[in-house]
Amino acid sequence: MSERLVEIRDLHFAYGERSVLSGVNLDIPRGKLVAILGVSGCGKTTLLRHVGGQLQPARGHVKFNGQVVHELGNDALYAMRRKMGMMFQVSGLFTDLSVFDNIAYPMREHTDLPEDVIRDLVLMKLHAVGLRGARDLRTGELSGGMERRVALARAIALDPMFIMYDEPFAGLDPISLNTIARLMRRLNDALGLTSVVVTYDVSESLKVADYVYFLHDGVVVAEGEAAGIADSDDPFVRQFVHARADGPVAFQYPSRPFADTIGLGGT
Repeated sequence: MSERLVEIRDLHFAYGERSVLSGVNLDIPRGKLVAILGVSGCGKTTLLRHVGGQLQPARGHVKFNGQVVHELGNDALYAMRRKMGMMFQVSGLFTDLSVFDNIAYPMREHTDLPEDVIRDLVLMKLHAVGLRGARDLRTGELSGGMERRVALARAIALDPMFIMYDEPFAGLDPISLNTIARLMRRLNDALGLTSVVVTYDVSESLKVADYVYFLHDGVVVAEGEAAGIADSDDPFVRQFVHARADGPVAFQYPSRPFADTIGLGGT
């Protein structure tokens, strides 16, 4: 068995004429929590969609547990997805269901378990994220931090081997943010999971991740162990980690010279 649960090689993808991924290469080892950092719009979520088989690459491939994802038929793809959990960027909870029913939903859809067993499993998942007492609340009654924790409980509902977190820290207050980060780390280790988190939040991801990749202009521009990456001399890493305005990431989106745009060119 390969030490790498996910292998991404020379991955290319574009939305129409706009290239998003231009040859991404990275690995996610079994049992590790890997962070993929980059500015908004750099292709982090697009990368996750390739891992889950929602998108087809223009070139290259993603392997999950030894299988090339885009070559799988529907039945094999759905079987593969049963081994994955996903915490969506905006939680993705069903607003017309209670907290309990949100967690129970994947169990009812994908298993033949009796309701009494589902009940016990749901309460176990909610207990793991500290929300067993919130089982009967509607999603509209949850705070932002509670909503993310319910989404995390749903991501582990089917005991996956792999969890993807899409911007799990966005919009959270410091206490909720730290709670979610600690839960991610604790669940990864306690349940023997493999996890990947895509985010632009440097400080929290470096606290919980084992390994870090930096994505920019459609490729991996830097990588390293999370514990030492902050001391890197790489210009992109230094700009990103220390939030500097000047560096490889330009403030202005590529365009014509400003003077030409407002009709002052050549005057």
